[in-house]
Amino acid sequence: MDKPLIGEILVKRHYITKEQLDHALAVQKEENGFIGEILVKLGYLAERDIVVALVVQCGLPYIAVGKYDIDPQVLRLIPKEMAQKERLIPLDRIGNVLSVVMTNPLTDDRKIKLEALTKCRVATFISTKSEIEEAIARLYY
Repeated sequence: MDKPLIGEILVKRHYITKEQLDHALAVQKEENGFIGEILVKLGYLAERDIVVALVVQCGLPYIAVGKYDIDPQVLRLIPKEMAQKERLIPLDRIGNVLSVVMTNPLTDDRKIKLEALTKCRVATFISTKSEIEEAIARLYY
């Protein structure tokens, strides 16, 4: 069964109207980008609303990354440039499992690249864009 689209989840849960979604989709055609970020930019939603929809869509848990002390050894597994570009940050490593928090769930090819880079199996979690950006700024030197 296909996952429901983020926009459908947000309309069904009454976070936005169908008209707001249609407007955001029109903007997305012009500007590209993620529909969630466009909805936030248009002022229809807060970042947390998008995270709620992603949790529903993907079944991945939310992590408040700003509340974590992350081991510098774990941070070294993913270069700062990649963390910024992909909007993700390594959270913890237990054995060969690396917990990674991100704004958008990894596609299979991105996950394969990340696993090849880190030599770990990757467990994914979701957080907001601003929380991840703040964590990257605070933790990477």
